[in-house]
Amino acid sequence: METVHKTQSFKTIDLIYSALFATLIMVGANITSFVPFLTVGGVPITLQAFFAILAGLVLGSKKGAIACAVYMFIGLAGAPVFSKFSGGFSAILLPTFGFIVTFIISAYIAGKIAEKFQTRLAYIIGALVAMAVNYIIGTTWMYFAYTLWASAPEGFTYNMAWLWMIPPMPKDIILSIFAGFFAYRIQKILKILPTK
Repeated sequence: METVHKTQSFKTIDLIYSALFATLIMVGANITSFVPFLTVGGVPITLQAFFAILAGLVLGSKKGAIACAVYMFIGLAGAPVFSKFSGGFSAILLPTFGFIVTFIISAYIAGKIAEKFQTRLAYIIGALVAMAVNYIIGTTWMYFAYTLWASAPEGFTYNMAWLWMIPPMPKDIILSIFAGFFAYRIQKILKILPTK
């Protein structure tokens, strides 16, 4: 007989977990407010992606994506939860808003891989794939934002956009691997994902 925590329905505990991860993403967004030098080329080095991917790995694809969507909509509604305590609907015009949108996709991808395979290696691979998707879509969005509606630096190119992403990349790769290890361990305790 299937236990409550193994069902796919959205329970009260799932709302609590989703709210918890949305809050963690909010906290991770504002590290640059306390350490301002962690901004390269207008891109703040944050822990948002780490917590978004962790949400997918721990809560599963749908619930993890919902947690990230809650974070995004709270910010768009005006709460100062984006990086540097910003918020409001005008945030969609920021070159870095693509990364926020991609958190939802990244959480879903990481969760899907974890749900399907449920091994430690799958969790790590899921986290790394999700982070790669975050970088590809977010950086591409940033490039088009700078070239179409934002004020691009002189001589700005797609390669330059990727050069800006190099400083946070090692940190994000390490954190993705850590997220895989940590989420796998947490999942064994909480058992939120349905069993195969």
